[in-house]
Amino acid sequence: MILSQDLAKKIRYIQIYTNKAVNDILAGEYQSVFKGSGMEFDEVREYIPGDEIRTIDWNVTARMNKPYVKRYREERELTLMLVVDISASGIFSTTQQSKNEYIAQLSALLAFTATKNNDKVGLILFSDKVHKYIPPQKGTTHVLKIIREVLTHRPPAPKKTTKTWWKKILFTLLPWIQRDTIQPLQTDIACALDYLAHIQKRRAVVFLISDFQSIEYETAIRTTAKRHDLIAIPITDPREKELPNVGMLTLQDAETGQQITIDTSSSQVRTKYKLQQQQKQQELQHQWNTYQIDHIDLQTDQEPINSIIHFFQNRRMRNAMI
Repeated sequence: MILSQDLAKKIRYIQIYTNKAVNDILAGEYQSVFKGSGMEFDEVREYIPGDEIRTIDWNVTARMNKPYVKRYREERELTLMLVVDISASGIFSTTQQSKNEYIAQLSALLAFTATKNNDKVGLILFSDKVHKYIPPQKGTTHVLKIIREVLTHRPPAPKKTTKTWWKKILFTLLPWIQRDTIQPLQTDIACALDYLAHIQKRRAVVFLISDFQSIEYETAIRTTAKRHDLIAIPITDPREKELPNVGMLTLQDAETGQQITIDTSSSQVRTKYKLQQQQKQQELQHQWNTYQIDHIDLQTDQEPINSIIHFFQNRRMRNAMI
């Protein structure tokens, strides 16, 4: 694939940015947080007083006429799976970069960190269905391929419809939006996690990166959390939490092209919108707590590295207390 000059610059910038962060901080934190999938046999050696009797290899002991014990080592190699939402709402941005660009930078941080620790990295790109699967592999070249796919891969444009995702967000605010016009969002988290269950049989570290504008995925989340080490990463833009007071504002659904105009100078409209977004955050928090899922809340106007470091440090401390 021949890269455009602009895309090549973006990928190069992300690589430089993430390499420094990985080498300086993240690699060590990552290794201390994520353990291997089990123990593997290393060698046998002569018994030394104080060794566990349970580790004696009786077959070798019988042959050598003196006690020998089995030694094991942690099976360090892990598989890290990035499950990334690339639905059209990812192009939304009121900051210097879109959600998609932010997610590419985040994916690079996680992928290069895993590679630095000699772990495999795989990728699933999804919106209303799975669009791309890259099997787990090692190496810098592989990670650069993942970054390129996150930056460039977009789902085909959906058919025009009058049922749009912002109607789901705003129907409690605007009386002229009828509930019967609402359709499910163009993001299907359950579909992506079901696909993961079919292609990843061994336990993996799974980062689910999305704005979580989806419905009916609780069962898939719960099942995935039991099988894998699942970490949810909700991505939001600052303006998704609170509407600005800019008078009449036209909103366009990135997934359908449909538009609606609202009066943001109305304090009632802004307050109701803010309260509804806060309720959504509380519902997500309740979901993480209920299923005991770790999560990292990220906003596109904030550097992701600080939040990731904070997550690693908190998890390391929690593991030490177990």
